[in-house]
Amino acid sequence: MTLAHDVHGSGPEVLLLHSTVGDRRMWDPQIGRLGARRVIRCDLPGYGESPVAAEPADVAALVLELAGPQPVALIGSSGGGQVALEIAARWPARVRGLALLCAAAPSLEPSPRLRAMWEQEETLLEAGDVEAATELMVRSWVGPRATGETRALVRRMQQHAYEVQLAAADVDDLDTGWSVDTVAAPVLLVTGAHDLPDFHDVAAGLAARLPRARHVELDWAGHLPSLEDPEPVNRLLRDFLDSV
Repeated sequence: MTLAHDVHGSGPEVLLLHSTVGDRRMWDPQIGRLGARRVIRCDLPGYGESPVAAEPADVAALVLELAGPQPVALIGSSGGGQVALEIAARWPARVRGLALLCAAAPSLEPSPRLRAMWEQEETLLEAGDVEAATELMVRSWVGPRATGETRALVRRMQQHAYEVQLAAADVDDLDTGWSVDTVAAPVLLVTGAHDLPDFHDVAAGLAARLPRARHVELDWAGHLPSLEDPEPVNRLLRDFLDSV
């Protein structure tokens, strides 16, 4: 299986991994704004133009196949952040820097608020109300600085993902048995003050565990800061990429 992807620019490689409420279109505000770099963005299985995998897939390996032989920088948002973290843990020599935006991680223990939201989402999808489930996700994950255009994009990406995934057979996740303790690259951890506190806790835990990690909290941001107000996030990412 080859993931749908596109490539922009030239220079040191950067892989962009989207949130699971979006697809690779969420990185539109970063294309051409991360400096002189070769930027690769892909759709994870079941999102955007990538189909659901027909059998358990090693998603981290599929993503890394898109990169060249030289070490790559990874930028991951939310669920895509966990995929980026896995790549950095399993292939530390292949990763020169890791930026995680409101990322999930194996250490995530959902709070009652997050668990209730997931249960509501599941109830709506089981009832066939994709539109209501989509609106729940937009309300829950898009922060206050986002424009109406940004909310509409998240709505389109999320609804498309539901439609693709609901039409496919269920496939179990592949357990690759990795640990964050093998991450060797410098790590930038970004969280938003308007996001669910679960993701702040994940970042704080990773910052305490990884010796080369730095945690930055954005007082204006929700769960998708690279979409909600791209330019300050682009500056933060450019500075980090320059440093690695």
